[in-house]
Amino acid sequence: QVQLVESGGGLVQPGGSLRLSCVASGFDFLSYTMEWFRQAPGKEREWVARIISGGSRAYYAGSVEGRFTISRDNAKNTAYLQMNSLKSEDTAVYYCKAGMLYWGQGTQVTVSS
Repeated sequence: QVQLVESGGGLVQPGGSLRLSCVASGFDFLSYTMEWFRQAPGKEREWVARIISGGSRAYYAGSVEGRFTISRDNAKNTAYLQMNSLKSEDTAVYYCKAGMLYWGQGTQVTVSS
C-alpha cells in the first residue's frame, strides 16, 4: 500500500537547522511531484515547497524562500526539506504530499529557545 513516512522533526533553537525526510513506498515515486505543507496550532494547513518529478525545478512559499530547500533522491524514494535559519513562526507539524492524493502522517517541528 502507499506510504509516506516523515522524520527528522524535533526541537531546535531559533536560527538553527533541521532536515526533514519523507520516505515513499507503494507508488512510482519518480513520476510524482512532491510537496511539503505545514500546519501550526489553530491555523490552516499551508503549502511550503514543491519539487517536480524530474527534480529540476523547485518552488517555495514566500515565507520560507531563501531559508528552506526541497530536494529529492529518486533512487531512495525520498524527499527532503532542509530548513535553515529557523524562526519561532516555523513551528508546526510538517507533512509531505505526493501528487494529488497521498499524505504522510506529519512530523512536529518546534522552534523555541
